[in-house]
Amino acid sequence: MSHTNDPTVITRLLSDRGRWAVVGLSSNAARTAYGIAAYVRDLGHEIVPVHPKAETVHGQQGYPDLASVPGEIDVVDVFVNSQLAGGVVDEAIARGAKAVWLQLGVVDEDAARRAADAGLDVVMDACPAIEAPRLGLI
Repeated sequence: MSHTNDPTVITRLLSDRGRWAVVGLSSNAARTAYGIAAYVRDLGHEIVPVHPKAETVHGQQGYPDLASVPGEIDVVDVFVNSQLAGGVVDEAIARGAKAVWLQLGVVDEDAARRAADAGLDVVMDACPAIEAPRLGLI
């Protein structure tokens, strides 16, 4: 059975202020992750860049992986390709994140199932910049 996004979950994740670890976020302004992270920040969320280079992005200290991020993580926003997404989801589960958001074009049904089975909220193949206006949140 394939994952279906729940509009209630999307609305809650985008509306309730949280701490989003954005995996794949670098200082490269030409990358989609850069603009979407700014969009999520402008919705009122804290952004934590997660990238092997551990760069500071949008004024926030970066970390090389989820395990290195101090404090709680509400949402792990996944900006890696589908082949790598499962590993990131497994790290999010191990790290105790509350939700995973796989960006538009990122699909891993098995990883979504593992996350849901572990009690995480799951959004897959969706973009906050599309979902927030569609749901009337901005």
